[in-house]
Amino acid sequence: MSISIAGTKLIEPAFEDILAAHKRIRPFIHRTPVLTSSYLNELTGAELFFKCENFQKTGAFKVRGACNAVFGLDDTKEKNGVATHSSGNHAMALSYAAAKRGIGCTVVMPNNAPKAKKAAVEGYGGFIVECTPSSSAREHALSMVVKQTGAEFVPPYNDLRVIAGQATCSLELIEDVSNLDTIVVPIGGGGNISGATLARNYMAPNISIIAAEPEQANDAYRSFKSNSLITDDAPSTVADGLKVSLKEITWHFVSNYVNDVQTASEVQIIDAMKLTWQRMKLVIEASCAVPLAVILKHPDAYRGKRVGVIITGGNVDMDALPWN
Repeated sequence: MSISIAGTKLIEPAFEDILAAHKRIRPFIHRTPVLTSSYLNELTGAELFFKCENFQKTGAFKVRGACNAVFGLDDTKEKNGVATHSSGNHAMALSYAAAKRGIGCTVVMPNNAPKAKKAAVEGYGGFIVECTPSSSAREHALSMVVKQTGAEFVPPYNDLRVIAGQATCSLELIEDVSNLDTIVVPIGGGGNISGATLARNYMAPNISIIAAEPEQANDAYRSFKSNSLITDDAPSTVADGLKVSLKEITWHFVSNYVNDVQTASEVQIIDAMKLTWQRMKLVIEASCAVPLAVILKHPDAYRGKRVGVIITGGNVDMDALPWN
């Protein structure tokens, strides 16, 4: 299917594109494990299969899309390096990928981004430009960086190269766990869930794809229910990785291929995060707890089903845990 964005026709990545992305990035990523919890299965009445991208290189799934974009650049585009805006995980991933290719990386980050993520970006060799915490401020600062440096912009999610890379996460999950009924994916900008819909469409079209979103950053939920793209500039939620809004490309995948969008409150998200730490001994971010939170909130929708749960990352500021 083609996507029309501002009069430009873009072609959805084919299954061959996703397989090529998987081959391209394989030397630079982990094939992360799928873990289960008998306690959480009993609690929810479902069989839950957690795809643990918190064990991924740079601590999050974002490295998949970043590596696919960076290692797909031709020599002309790589010479001025890459740039992006991100609250943290894509910033780290792009800095890592750029370092592996031996090119520069500049990242625009909100000034309230977690200290641990800023330190990690610098540790991977990225140069940080700070801005105020809003989508519009990020995009303005990024445009200035690109103008001054000529760097190649690698968006955190609204990019087919990135989406093809993120699709490899769900591709692995579907390969590793047979007969899934549902996959639940956190949704912010929508790159991961866009990739999940592609992997599902090509590999197991009967799987339902559910987006999980914070109530306090519910632009995707409102967009989905109204069938019209709605954006929030600076929502406030403990799930800092989900504060960004859908864009035209990711909205295409969400509006056409996602089966439902469900939300959870801040308390439900924190409780699910704590529960995962306690029962599975997994360090996960608040953003990754949203899928479990919506499963616990809507048990009838999942009871008796085999459910894949994408744990997107584990980069937590230990000095600012949400239950303290």
